[in-house]
Amino acid sequence: MASSPPKKTLNSQSSSLSRPPQAVKFGRRTSSGRIVSLSRDDDMDVSGDYSSQNDYINYTVLMPPTPDNQPAGSSGSTSESKGDTNRGGGGGDGPKMGNKLERRLSVMKSNNKSMLLRSQTGDFDHNRWLFESKGKYGIGNAFWSEEDDTYDGGVSKSDFLDKPWKPLTRKVKVPAKVLSPYRLLIVIRLVIVFFFLWWRVTNPNEDAMWLWGLSIVCEIWFAFSWILDILPKLNPINRATDLAALHDKFEQPSPSNPTGRSDLPGVDVFVSTADPEKEPPLVTANTLLSILAVDYPIEKLSAYISDDGGAILTFEAMAEAVRFAEYWVPFCRKHDIEPRNPDSYFNIKKDPTKNKKRQDFVKDRRWIKREYDEFKVRINGLPEQIKKRAEQFNMREELKEKRIAREKNGGVLPPDGVEVVKATWMADGTHWPGTWFEPKPDHSKGDHAGILQIMSKVPELEPVMGGPNEGALDFTGIDIRVPMFAYVSREKRPGFDHNKKAGAMNGMVRASAILSNGAFILNLDCDHYIYNSKAIKEGMCFMMDRGGDRICYIQFPQRFEGIDPSDRYANHNTVFFDGNMRALDGLQGPVYVGTGCMFRRYALYGFNPPRANEYSGVFGQEKAPAMHVRTQSQASQTSQASDLESDTQPLNDDPDLGLPKKFGNSTMFTDTIPVAEYQGRPLADHMSVKNGRPPGALLLPRPPLDAPTVAEAIAVISCWYEDNTEWGDRIGWIYGSVTEDVVTGYRMHNRGWRSIYCITKRDAFRGTAPINLTDRLHQVLRWATGSVEIFFSKNNAMFATRRLKFLQRVAYLNVGIYPFTSIFLVVYCFLPALCLFSGKFIVQSLDIHFLSYLLCITVTLTLISLLEVKWSGIGLEEWWRNEQFWLIGGTSAHLAAVVQGLLKVIAGIEISFTLTSKSSGEDEDDIFADLYIVKWTGLFIMPLTIIIVNLVAIVIGASRTIYSVIPQWGKLLGGIFFSLWVLTHMYPFAKGLMGRRGKVPTIVYVWSGLVSITVSLLWITISPPDDVSGSGGISV
Repeated sequence: MASSPPKKTLNSQSSSLSRPPQAVKFGRRTSSGRIVSLSRDDDMDVSGDYSSQNDYINYTVLMPPTPDNQPAGSSGSTSESKGDTNRGGGGGDGPKMGNKLERRLSVMKSNNKSMLLRSQTGDFDHNRWLFESKGKYGIGNAFWSEEDDTYDGGVSKSDFLDKPWKPLTRKVKVPAKVLSPYRLLIVIRLVIVFFFLWWRVTNPNEDAMWLWGLSIVCEIWFAFSWILDILPKLNPINRATDLAALHDKFEQPSPSNPTGRSDLPGVDVFVSTADPEKEPPLVTANTLLSILAVDYPIEKLSAYISDDGGAILTFEAMAEAVRFAEYWVPFCRKHDIEPRNPDSYFNIKKDPTKNKKRQDFVKDRRWIKREYDEFKVRINGLPEQIKKRAEQFNMREELKEKRIAREKNGGVLPPDGVEVVKATWMADGTHWPGTWFEPKPDHSKGDHAGILQIMSKVPELEPVMGGPNEGALDFTGIDIRVPMFAYVSREKRPGFDHNKKAGAMNGMVRASAILSNGAFILNLDCDHYIYNSKAIKEGMCFMMDRGGDRICYIQFPQRFEGIDPSDRYANHNTVFFDGNMRALDGLQGPVYVGTGCMFRRYALYGFNPPRANEYSGVFGQEKAPAMHVRTQSQASQTSQASDLESDTQPLNDDPDLGLPKKFGNSTMFTDTIPVAEYQGRPLADHMSVKNGRPPGALLLPRPPLDAPTVAEAIAVISCWYEDNTEWGDRIGWIYGSVTEDVVTGYRMHNRGWRSIYCITKRDAFRGTAPINLTDRLHQVLRWATGSVEIFFSKNNAMFATRRLKFLQRVAYLNVGIYPFTSIFLVVYCFLPALCLFSGKFIVQSLDIHFLSYLLCITVTLTLISLLEVKWSGIGLEEWWRNEQFWLIGGTSAHLAAVVQGLLKVIAGIEISFTLTSKSSGEDEDDIFADLYIVKWTGLFIMPLTIIIVNLVAIVIGASRTIYSVIPQWGKLLGGIFFSLWVLTHMYPFAKGLMGRRGKVPTIVYVWSGLVSITVSLLWITISPPDDVSGSGGISV
């Protein structure tokens, strides 16, 4: 047996005296207890950052004997024990093993040090050694012998080969260096505001008590409103998803999924539209194409569109879109297209060939672009085509009726003529069951039959690969399947309350449950398309992660296109979507904002979460589990004797559910409820996952659709189905409010569910927003009116259950209260003018106390805003635009909303709203043409009055002070400062009234003149000049 060469001990010196001592020494302990040095001073030059003589001297790292830490020149046959040899040498002994190890370590004897040293360091390059010598490195730092695979304790090599359990999401906290000062400044400002209000109350202005009283009331309300707004922002968080982990868990081969077929749950995507004139069919068709091309398992995805107007134009446009999707969808998969909305994709300004690897991309893109142009021509030509078709069929019917009349009347037409109904016809020669161009009974917007058409069949379970002759494109190796798509138009009849959009959404919930029953529902407006093809998978990471069974919905931020570069009217609304919503995610979750939201179907049905907490105490500081919440496992234990199956069976027994009474009389629908609940559970692949399902449970194909199933789906969208049920009250979208979205989300949070805010690196969805001032104000009016309705309803957060967190309750309370701030805001905007008119001010004098408080409040608010900009990621210009429009909307739309809301609550006067237009202006050359269109509305009156009154007040106040015997410049400067503050915020409104190239409408001049004359005469009457005599003459 060959003797091993002498080894260096830890106390031996370096072989080269010219080199500094090694910073870190590596060694291992032999079976005899002796420590053997594994340092390679003879072969490696330690230099650079590791050449310090004072760092880590005599620091020893004990390493297990793996092939790369054996001393150079050592053989496999040593005097050590066999166990040590097995762990260090690889399982052999004798000269054969020594030669094998020498061959593997021969690279260490090479003079070419670049093969062993990493650049800039003196470390041994393990990875390069493994690559060049094809040696084994083992698992971790241990080298496992092939001869003896099992070791003490029952641990084997296979135990280390399984991938560790990985979460699908993680929280990314806001840095403490930003969040801690932010919270501290909020507390400081609260204290300053309290002392300021106390000082204001205890120091009245005896010269103008009415000014002082008005200002005090307004300031107290502003402080209260600011507290409601700022408190929910104390705990903002960020979140990140791991799509690779999602792919490994659900779409990779495993013992429970040998074929690697997707184990993800089904998703139903809802798109709602109502009027093809205001919501162009081409926009809706592009949204549908982006859905059909999304990156999600095709057999698990279904798309639905709800046409609440029953328009044949929308129907035929969707049919054209499905035909074009047969080419567009495989093209997107083949070339990894982003975004998958064809209109947005072809309008991208950047180089389309960037990051495209296929040689035929340019040819394919040119061909699909030509097909899309033809598709647009067909869509835009549909209205004329349908009208011509209707005229031809109606003429044919008229000739037919005349012939029949002649036959009955002896060859002569009756004197009264022949009356033929002017119907709207489908392409197959049958009457359109929906709304006709000339409305008739059973064929008008509020009176038509239910329509359900499966336009794209259920895809096959296995991929269907294309070939080289798929049209003009080569789809070889590309899955050419298209997800299922259904057109839905619910039945409408006179005498029924159809509940607008909320009723349409509930109809789609029932129909989709019969047809596809996806465990999750993605809700989109017709003008919001999928910008990130992996958006659904991003949301699924939260639903399928540990604790995901408690999540009711995933809300994505709304992003908009077509907004003017300056964002004059804060259409992007980034302060809300990136600030408020991100902060709510740190509480119980963001509010539901109507679109871009992925729901858990089971939560929409009104069920309680499997686990919930109740919060008691003044500030909800005491948390305890909700004892009366019936968990899924407890429900299963009631109906099954075996506890083993309690977490793997669907929920089908709960004494709190009266299924026929709550959900309607469709047994086929009620049978889908436990299936949806079970399929929406996270994967039970870890002991910490509660209420999970076993892997591989969702691999079975969907049953094919037959005639009875489709007939049942039509039955559940009938107008009478919701009678004597809880649809709209506890189940589905909630009725009774203009803002049904906020109420629906509130009800879920109130039952103990939580929601998640998912901000993706690439925007998940993009849509359009009205850039015209009138449209924008009417949109804000609708939101504010819904908030007023919430405040006066049982959905007021003051009546919430104990399952709603305290700060979440404050946030919902602010949703219902913020429109009432407009009353105090309008009064406060007139106060500077009243001060200038009267020569008085809200305080006795501009003394040091008032100015100091004002300075501290302003500085702390500015610092808080800067830190909020920091953690939310919004820009300073966006923050300033939001502040400006807050004043514009508060003095116009919010005030009108309070008046209309009070009329509805007190007098029962119903409010109707104009649908926000999604179409562009007439000037197609200018995409921002709508920005300059001035459409007069009553909402302009109050802001315009505020602007004119403040301008007139500045002139009158300056004139009075200049020509006064004892001018009071301090009060003048105070009044002018606050007037300019109001006018600065009103600048976007004034600019919007000017239109293009400063063309101010005539009505603005007329209104300005009337207000100026009225204000001047009124003030002269109320407060005449001091030198006017009682007889009306002027004394000289």
